[in-house]
Amino acid sequence: MIPDLLVMKFGGTSMGSADRMRVAAQICVDAARTRPVAIVVSAMSKVTDLLLSTLRAAEEGDKEGVKENIRIIEKRHADTCQELLPADRQDAVLSIIRGLIEEFERLSSGILMLAERPPRSVDEALSIGERLSAALIAAYLDASGTPAVAVNAREVIVTDSVFGNASPIMDFTIERAAKILVPKLLAGTLPVITGFNGATVDGRPTTLGRGGSDFSASILASALDAKELWIWTDVDGIMSADPRLVPDAAVLDVVTYREAAELAYNGAKVLHPRTIAPLVDKGIPVWSKNSFNLTAPGTMIAAQAEGNGPRAVTSMASVALISIEPASPVINGTMLMGRVLEALGRANAEVLAFTSSSYQQSFCFLIRKDEVDIALSRLKAELSLELAHEYVHPIEVDDNVGLLAVVGEGMAGHPGLAGRIFTAISADNVNIIAIAQGSSELTISIVVRRDGLERAVKAVHAECRMGVPVT
Repeated sequence: MIPDLLVMKFGGTSMGSADRMRVAAQICVDAARTRPVAIVVSAMSKVTDLLLSTLRAAEEGDKEGVKENIRIIEKRHADTCQELLPADRQDAVLSIIRGLIEEFERLSSGILMLAERPPRSVDEALSIGERLSAALIAAYLDASGTPAVAVNAREVIVTDSVFGNASPIMDFTIERAAKILVPKLLAGTLPVITGFNGATVDGRPTTLGRGGSDFSASILASALDAKELWIWTDVDGIMSADPRLVPDAAVLDVVTYREAAELAYNGAKVLHPRTIAPLVDKGIPVWSKNSFNLTAPGTMIAAQAEGNGPRAVTSMASVALISIEPASPVINGTMLMGRVLEALGRANAEVLAFTSSSYQQSFCFLIRKDEVDIALSRLKAELSLELAHEYVHPIEVDDNVGLLAVVGEGMAGHPGLAGRIFTAISADNVNIIAIAQGSSELTISIVVRRDGLERAVKAVHAECRMGVPVT
């Protein structure tokens, strides 16, 4: 729609203070000198957590906790406004901040009265953080001589009605983007769009779930036929491993869409898999860049990348392994697996690894620890008859485990690679509990005991010589 359009997204740490907002604004100004720019912003760092904590306090009837949290949220944004903006611009923005805080107070009061958190109300409340940061940086850009306007993504991104984890309806979103964003860009105005949120066709507020602000940016990049998407964070790019675990981990110059999605799915702090999806068909490249280190080149995510064998290893510690075993071979294990997966789908739980074995068709799967309670509730409801009559053994949960995943497009067809990886882990006296690998050979997922996770990651990184330049 707009030739050579650059969409940039700034994460919570890049929006975390007046100083960080100045840096982000300068990045925008520099880019806008040569091409049209639209930006998507997250809430200030830790604000979404504080908003959610406030809603929990409201549900529990903690009026004083709600009041204190709201005071903290308002003060942080008011202080940032006064530090960021010239005196003659502050009153207008302080008024916007006050209005958004009052909106959040109204939603919190409703939850206090109900003693529960309706998903629709939660989505509407959580978007306040992004709306606050968008108002601040748009006002700063405008005051600094770059025409800018804050845009609530609720006006542009149209979604389904899965509150808390909505998905875009692209046809409607493309229409809205053409109507609302394109005229601003053509007029030379920089749109500052809220991340994380959208709305149903009939206007009910939604949020986009885990990685939602990145997802917002990719949705808009696709809807606007952007030339590129830049994601600004607080790390130099996508790395061959977590540098806190592996000191010699290296930044990867280029990774493929599929590699980035797999790494994110398995715990790496890169783009959420859903973020990648809107970009693939149009081949829009993504750059992961560090707003705290502007000289770092970053990592490009594109359709193809050079490299042979494993590219990176990632890990997750906050996971749990759930095991289900029929009490009799008479039970149809395949049907049981299907019902279990349907129940997990209704719980909105992501299955990180799945494996089955034995003639009784017992199976286990790995999910995030914070999804265990809702997943168990749905599983027990689904299998209530089988559990009551002991056709299925009691469901077992093991949360003393960790997941590591070895990822690389170039792993396919490498005989002996899996054996080398398992041998390296075992040589460090780490026991492997479960293994999962898809037919694409893009990822090998390995479940180990939690206390061996760090050693396993280091062993695999060293064995596969990840991060070492190819000569």
